[in-house]
Parts: sequence; C-alpha cells; structure tokens
Amino acid sequence: MKKIVFGIAFILFFSFMLVSAINMRPFGEPTFSEMDDYFIKNAQSEVGANNVVTSIVFDYRGFDTLGEATVLFTTISGIIALFRRVNK
Repeated sequence: MKKIVFGIAFILFFSFMLVSAINMRPFGEPTFSEMDDYFIKNAQSEVGANNVVTSIVFDYRGFDTLGEATVLFTTISGIIALFRRVNK
C-alpha cells in the first residue's frame, strides 16, 4: 500500500514539474503587466521617491517588508540564543 501511495505521489509531483518546465518563459524574457506601467507612471507623484523599486518595497508593499524584517530578526535572535554560551 505504501508503494502505491508513493508511486502516485511521485507521478503527481513529476507531472507538476514537467508542466511547470514546459510553461516557463525563456530565460531573460521580461514579463510586463498593467501594474508595471502604473508604478512607473505614478511612483514619483504618489510616493515622492525617484527610484521606482524603492517606492514599491518601502511604500506600496511596506507591511510586507516589515513582516519580512520581523521574520529575519526573529531568526537571527533565535540563532544567537541557540549558540550563546551558558556560564554555569
């Protein structure tokens, strides 16, 4: 029974990877969307930043960036706590 479940899982995973590989864009081909044009046209007037990438990271996606920074800080704090020396 375990072999059948493993075989089905392997076939599903392999099929997913195959479909993903077939549908990938060629390397280096840019992907443009309507949002790209919006950010390029409105970043200066809405945010006041000259750099569009900076305006996206810190203003449009500010809470997401704050969450990522919190995760990194928690990870670093945990590693420091794990490797600190304990004086007995």
